[in-house]
Amino acid sequence: MFMMIMTMMTAITIAMAMMMMCSLISKTSKKDREKMSPFECGFDPKSSARTPFSIQFFLIAVLFLIFDIEIAIILPIILTMKWSMTKTWIITIVLFIMILVIGLYHEWNNGVLEWAK
Repeated sequence: MFMMIMTMMTAITIAMAMMMMCSLISKTSKKDREKMSPFECGFDPKSSARTPFSIQFFLIAVLFLIFDIEIAIILPIILTMKWSMTKTWIITIVLFIMILVIGLYHEWNNGVLEWAK
């Protein structure tokens, strides 16, 4: 019991020391205009580097990642067909694909996939 308490106290002490060191190290110096401006070959920037980007690109990237992960999930399912019962396997696959199609329909219905508005 004593060993467990000592281990916990040591872990808490090390964690607190690391948090204090990180907070001291991460203190930034006074932010001036030169440090906050983007670097373009030593010249002043022609336009603001903080301009917002199109949300459509972000949404398409998220959709791509979702479908990419879904393919990574579907591929091993094909290999497991040998070891599982066929009825259970088919129900699982159909349910999984139905969820994907419903999600795609929802995105399409909300207008996420439309570029011109």
